[in-house]
Amino acid sequence: MTLFEDVETMEQSKIKEEVWKTIQALNRVWAEYVDVEELEKYFHKDMVAITPFDRDRLEGREACIASWKRFVESTKIHYWKVHNPKVQVYGDGEFAVVTYYYDMVYAREGHAIKSAGRDMFVLVNENGKWWVVADQFSPYPKQ
Repeated sequence: MTLFEDVETMEQSKIKEEVWKTIQALNRVWAEYVDVEELEKYFHKDMVAITPFDRDRLEGREACIASWKRFVESTKIHYWKVHNPKVQVYGDGEFAVVTYYYDMVYAREGHAIKSAGRDMFVLVNENGKWWVVADQFSPYPKQ
């Protein structure tokens, strides 16, 4: 390995860490603090999302925040855990895909619901800030 390749590897590692910290902060906003309005700091103005709760694709920051808000206002999250995250960086460090699995327990209408599944975020770096431009999450398929 050349010195340049070592530096590039260190830079890629730094970028991956920044991206992962962005996703962790975003998840804390809705899963721990229940302040979904703060999602505007993470969701790109042109974000799209596909969720198991909405039939149609969500388009735009406001639509995505509104969907997360409906979920948070109708539930009480008791447990949220992410595992096996993978961060992939593309396009000279300006584009990233984050995937992970999650376990969650929440109450809705007095019933405890256990949920487990997978999540995939797509992020773009604009002017030194990572923005989520797409999200798709779903429970695991039934066996």
